[in-house]
Amino acid sequence: MLPRCPHSPCASFPPIKNGTFRRLSDAKVIQRFICQGCKRHFSAATFQAAYRQNKRRANPEVEKLLCWGVSQRRIALLLSIHRITVARKLVFLSQRAEIAQAEWLKRLPKVKEVQFDDLITLEHTKCKPLALSLAVEEKTRKILGFEVSLIPASGLLAAPSRKKYGRRPNERPRGLNRLFVKIKKALDKTVSFRSDEDPLYPVLLKRHFPHALHHRSPGGRGCVTGQGELKKLRYDPLFSVNHTLAMLRANINRLFRRTWCTTKKAECLKRHVAVYVRFHNTVLLKA
Repeated sequence: MLPRCPHSPCASFPPIKNGTFRRLSDAKVIQRFICQGCKRHFSAATFQAAYRQNKRRANPEVEKLLCWGVSQRRIALLLSIHRITVARKLVFLSQRAEIAQAEWLKRLPKVKEVQFDDLITLEHTKCKPLALSLAVEEKTRKILGFEVSLIPASGLLAAPSRKKYGRRPNERPRGLNRLFVKIKKALDKTVSFRSDEDPLYPVLLKRHFPHALHHRSPGGRGCVTGQGELKKLRYDPLFSVNHTLAMLRANINRLFRRTWCTTKKAECLKRHVAVYVRFHNTVLLKA
């Protein structure tokens, strides 16, 4: 089927083939077209997601390395590309991943059992923490959705954080609200949730899922394995979400513990996790 002219008034005019050209980025032969209505020229590549990208061959490799615990600077070194190119590809890959995740949720059979929890990380310094809220299907451990939220520092870091950076808003309730709205259509009416004993969870679940069951389990101390996310329990009722959070810690470089690779902006963490979620659901769980 021939592509249509990108100019909307010319949709009724079929295009005419107008030669080919060899694309420099991957040496692929691309068909040219000319519109019979407006006489504009376009090609088969005009409608592709990677249109006008000079390093399109690196997209699959960048996606894999981002999900294998490699930093952006090391990816640039391994693939012989500029680090700014890697940063731009992170934006491109995250946009594609978010679209794919939304379409996947529409096709997913109604989920009946969900586990969710928060992972605490940081934005450049421990005085600026972030909360990564994650929801997974209990049986398959597939990630249904996530949200990244700003939270204030607590404990001994609370006073130094306010002194140096000012008061930091607590956006975790808003982030959880966005998460529940995002995954609501993929859940069954009789869905049951399982979480720890955080006092915020029952309030928000009652608002979004008034007829759902909510099982609360006490948390445990983190063990040495699993980046501190797995618990020292003989039987962990939250194993699915804790195991998934441990996989995030192990496969996303900026989430490593005791590392010098940190998140400089919360939006960058959101993009990185979006790329990983697609990789986790489509590659890691099928391996």
